[in-house]
Amino acid sequence: MQKNIAKIISAVFHPFFIPTIGYIILLNSNFYLSLVSWDVKRFVLLIVFFSTAILPMLSVAIMALSPKFDMSMQNTRDRIIPLLSTAIFYYIGFMLLSRIRILSVFKLYLIASVVVLIILLLITFKWKISTHMAAVGGLTASIFALSFRSGTNPVTAILLAILISGLVGSSRLILQKHNLTQLAAGYILGFSVLYGVVYYL
Repeated sequence: MQKNIAKIISAVFHPFFIPTIGYIILLNSNFYLSLVSWDVKRFVLLIVFFSTAILPMLSVAIMALSPKFDMSMQNTRDRIIPLLSTAIFYYIGFMLLSRIRILSVFKLYLIASVVVLIILLLITFKWKISTHMAAVGGLTASIFALSFRSGTNPVTAILLAILISGLVGSSRLILQKHNLTQLAAGYILGFSVLYGVVYYL
């Protein structure tokens, strides 16, 4: 039962979905982003979901046609091409958002995520770091950075991010996908890069 719940949490808060979840939280929190019109919100969410979820999932589905590819990506070798292709798709999303007049934070989130993916890719050649925790760490960092930058206190968004982080970390431990060091490293990486970019740029 515990493992089944952990599998559901890992699937719902998969790195493919975290950017879209993050944008939904940001667009409906106490930040000035909530003042953006519904048409703009919908357009942003479509671009984000397409570039950070649909395209990466399609690439993994195509790779899964090969009998040599393990969908669970237990072997670090199987993570290299998905990470590289995902970084490219994120950059496409960034370029699409750059073509419209929109608040810079929307673009910063994606370009910072590209940086995280590249670092994850480099680390993956030598070590199995948690991409799940890098994703939720980045989400949490973005909310904190925006909070300090704008002088607002989005309590609900912060609590949601912390709760998601705890649930994802616990689920990965329960499923024995990573050890505590790998989880912490992923979280710190995602948090530090996203916080630095969103707060200072």
